[in-house]
Amino acid sequence: MELVKGLVLRSTGSWYDVRDSRDGHIWQCRLKGKFKALGLKVTNPIAVGDYVRFEAEDETQNFGIIHEIMPRENYVVRRSVHKTAHAHLIAANVDQAILIATLVFPRTSLGFIDRFLVAIESFRIPGVLIFNKQDLLNDDMKEFQAELMELYESLGYTCMATTAVSEEGLEEFAALLGGKVSLLSGHSGVGKSTLVNAIAPSLDIKTQEVSTFANKGVHTTTFAEMFELEPGTFIIDSPGIKELGLSDMKAEEISHYFPEMRDLLNQCRFNNCQHINEPGCAVKDGVSEGRIAISRYESYLSMVGGQDNRK
Repeated sequence: MELVKGLVLRSTGSWYDVRDSRDGHIWQCRLKGKFKALGLKVTNPIAVGDYVRFEAEDETQNFGIIHEIMPRENYVVRRSVHKTAHAHLIAANVDQAILIATLVFPRTSLGFIDRFLVAIESFRIPGVLIFNKQDLLNDDMKEFQAELMELYESLGYTCMATTAVSEEGLEEFAALLGGKVSLLSGHSGVGKSTLVNAIAPSLDIKTQEVSTFANKGVHTTTFAEMFELEPGTFIIDSPGIKELGLSDMKAEEISHYFPEMRDLLNQCRFNNCQHINEPGCAVKDGVSEGRIAISRYESYLSMVGGQDNRK
């Protein structure tokens, strides 16, 4: 039995599209028996971006059987929709996670941006913010966006402004993706697919207009899927990131994933300070002195007080 190395490009629950490392051929593969998910409490053992070893079972039918999952560099999970105690693997072996955000039509909240960044920090994956649909912003919104970009860049996150309408930022966006595996996330309707189609028209990824009802888009992606823009450059289009990340995070861990709070962790009076109402708190001092943005601190309080966290 010859086992071949392959890359998982798409998952539909029980079947996987696996690209043969020898010639690029795509096989329809299923798992051999039950897989333990490498110690993770997840609903699915394999994610898009995983490298596997598989056996070509039936060349005429293009079927294969996955025997082994190769060690991962990293992975991204979200809370399972059906099993509350479990997470769902979204992607593996990711070089960067990119959030496409829009300040209008639809509006991406600062709380959602911060949640995304905290989750990505917890997975130790570099985070990038793309502010899209520049053509819809008035002068006041552009000024607000510039302040936001300055804030997040000061925290170490790459920020970029784009719009497919006038092609603003498209070259920079393409360069950002070059030679990397990038997880693309964002609310429905923020223009993820339109941006990607603008730099890689041959992919022809489905797009969906934003409904004027409540300014919300409609999900066009059901399962995570990996696309190759050019040799060595991949994007993973991920559905349903609303529950990204904080599925297994304890309240006392959350401040570790805010870079500006992490820098102050040893400066609070109490070792177990949660930065809420304790005396001698360096984080609260940072907020009152303007060194920590109020919006970021409010996001932190929301996460600590939310239902996501496991005490």
